[in-house]
Amino acid sequence: MASPAPTRKHADDADNRIATNLLAWYDANHRELPWRMPPRDLAKGLRPDPYRVWLSEIMLQQTTVEAVKPYFRAFLEKWPDVSALAAAETEDVMKAWAGLGYYSRARNLKVCAETVAALPGGRFPDTEDRLRALPGIGPYTAAAIASIAFMRPAAVVDGNVERVVTRLFSISTPLPEAKPEIRAHVERMLAAARPGDFAQAMMDLGATICTPRRPRCMLCPLREDCSAIVNGDPELYPVKPPKTEKPMRRGAAFVAVTPDGSVLLRKRPGKGLLGGMTEVPTTGWTSRIDGATGADSAPFPAQWRRAGSINHVFTHFSLDLDVFRANVASRTILDGHFWSAAAELNGEALPTVMKKVIEAAIPGATKRAHQGKS
Repeated sequence: MASPAPTRKHADDADNRIATNLLAWYDANHRELPWRMPPRDLAKGLRPDPYRVWLSEIMLQQTTVEAVKPYFRAFLEKWPDVSALAAAETEDVMKAWAGLGYYSRARNLKVCAETVAALPGGRFPDTEDRLRALPGIGPYTAAAIASIAFMRPAAVVDGNVERVVTRLFSISTPLPEAKPEIRAHVERMLAAARPGDFAQAMMDLGATICTPRRPRCMLCPLREDCSAIVNGDPELYPVKPPKTEKPMRRGAAFVAVTPDGSVLLRKRPGKGLLGGMTEVPTTGWTSRIDGATGADSAPFPAQWRRAGSINHVFTHFSLDLDVFRANVASRTILDGHFWSAAAELNGEALPTVMKKVIEAAIPGATKRAHQGKS
């Protein structure tokens, strides 16, 4: 005779057990992060700073924890609260963000800070709906801030949580179609008394135990309830559609250098790819079309010599740039361009792709600039 299907009560019992075991594990094993209020402090009645929660969540979008840590600390040192960030110059914010990627986040960060600073008391809203109305805050970020900063029972689902939940319940629906099912499971498991800790515990579990490859299942506090372990292979989850190959784009970049080491730069348009960031002159490549690749497309006549090429992978395409360098005797004046001194180069709002270009033309230039400013 077949075993009876689990009842709703049994499912509720399992959900409660998962939440209880997860929080007990988190209390003992949580990561110490510069933006996090640890559970021991929450138990004393302390509460997280919504500004820090918001800032970290924006930075962590599509970016690793280790990459974010120094940027987070630098932002706090420059702008310790939302009012200070709102009053900052946009160009200074873009410079501080340079290298972190996904630059629309920086532009939205500044606009959001200005919006919050103008609210009564200069305080962040404390509900998902009102948070979602702010610039640059989508469903995930709103849920994370509401849960972590304001103890709202919101279902927070990032990539780590998706992996944990699809394994716990052997969800075979591929992503992203599985997202509603995953969210429903999170809502049922959610520990209403400690929603912020529950959200962060799920993230920590996915980041440290329930990893994409070779998960450490024997150390997992949820292993007794994990159906993927019972079924034999947690690495089968989450199920993802086949990867499509990124299109390749081509272009050229031009590094003009004066005898004192100054480099010709310009600012990109405020909207679009790398919007508002700083670059050396390049040809008209985009995510959809190639740009010219020869020295005859240089911004002004000079002895342009090929200095190699670089590759940079964006979210939706890969870019190959041929790099040309010219040593020029004086600073040519071009509309919309400016010259940056060698000692100031690393302080410009240069995205990673442009740092690669400059390094190809002037090996060690950005490193020397960085050392000069330390």
